Amino acid sequence: MVFKSICRDVGIGANSYVLDSGGVRVVLDAGMHPKEEGLTAQPRYEMIENDSADAIFITHSHLDHVGTLPVCVERQQNAKVFISPETAELACAMLHNSVNVMESKRTELGITDYPFFRHGQLDRMKGKFERRTPGRKFDVDAAGKVTAEFFDAGHIMGSVGVMFEAEGKKVFYTGDVNFEDSTLQKGAVFPKEEVDVLIVETTRGEQARRADYSRKAEENELAEAIDGVLKRGGSALIPVFAMGKTQEVLAMLQRFKEEGRVNAKTPVYIGGLSTKMTNIYDKFSDVSRRFRRGFKFLTDMELAGGNKKRVGPIPFNNGCIYALSSGMMTEKTVSNNFARQGLLENKKHGLFFVGYADSATPGGKIRASEPGDMIELDPAYPPVKLNCEVRIFDFSGHSTRDAIADFAVSVKPKKVFLVHGDDGAMAWFKQDLETRLPGVEVIIPAPGVEFEI
Repeated sequence: MVFKSICRDVGIGANSYVLDSGGVRVVLDAGMHPKEEGLTAQPRYEMIENDSADAIFITHSHLDHVGTLPVCVERQQNAKVFISPETAELACAMLHNSVNVMESKRTELGITDYPFFRHGQLDRMKGKFERRTPGRKFDVDAAGKVTAEFFDAGHIMGSVGVMFEAEGKKVFYTGDVNFEDSTLQKGAVFPKEEVDVLIVETTRGEQARRADYSRKAEENELAEAIDGVLKRGGSALIPVFAMGKTQEVLAMLQRFKEEGRVNAKTPVYIGGLSTKMTNIYDKFSDVSRRFRRGFKFLTDMELAGGNKKRVGPIPFNNGCIYALSSGMMTEKTVSNNFARQGLLENKKHGLFFVGYADSATPGGKIRASEPGDMIELDPAYPPVKLNCEVRIFDFSGHSTRDAIADFAVSVKPKKVFLVHGDDGAMAWFKQDLETRLPGVEVIIPAPGVEFEI
């Protein structure tokens, strides 16, 4: 059995890995690098021969795990795509949107490699999908040389880790994982038995969560911050990712209103891709593993935007809550436009971050700034002074480093491959696991290097 990374580089990016066993080849995830453009945003698919894979496994629908799936399918035309039902729906919506984004970048930035795929290609790709739910084993290949089983990863709706069994060995790939219950998403339920090999994400390896943290208290602090803004006549902007974070925030806001922490009549706005993703979340409200089972945001929650056709842009009014994408406030997104057109420079408003923002993005720049600083939100427009209240809250969809390390120790692997993390994050995990698991080989796999299992 052989494991190989075909990521663009070591770290967070175009996630993709290969597992070979007894003549059966499996590709794990098919991501797109969020910081690269053109062909360098793809995994190193040239490292595996065309039409050599038997299966492609997708752990969840974030673009860094599924963004080049159509490219991978085109190169591996004999491969089935194993995927959860929820991820299948979310991924297709994300990829159709990605086509539109790439077409715009081709026109605006002159990136002739875009788009990597077309809408019609996505529709044909769905015929390759083999939808599986957690809790039952299935054969990966016709001969049954490799079996697999999905486990709920708790990261976003439909996210899974995968257990592979072949040649008398067990290999577990976590994908992105969150062991803690969130407002909407229940925490991961991962296997408890020992494994031979663990392929584990390391995203938060450099971040130690403060000792007094509790999810409920953090949510209540957000409620107090929103309430304070509303009482002084302002509006609250919460930059969110369209998939996962939008729905978590909506679940929080519904609780705040039900408990009287925020005025129940406060208008809440979402829009664009967030509405499409929320509609898919509602579609699976009775079957996905979540809190508020059966609750449908677009019909059971009073939203000022999202549950009906709206003509024109979202209006910017006082006394409202705006949960708008993108989460990093990227140029030309709705959250960026709102901040630039009056919210950032007015002291009565609030800007509340609830997820990750890269330091190079407008959201990251705001988080690193001081009141009164001039912020360039979009190079096409003049900078804007930062006067509004800015708060950062910890609602990560990734588990703490300690929880992931505890899981790794509990399954007693003989080898551990550290993936999906910056250099410092992987270094922390390597040191911690080598200390707690004496004799275990902890590997940071460089792209293209084959490791015997």
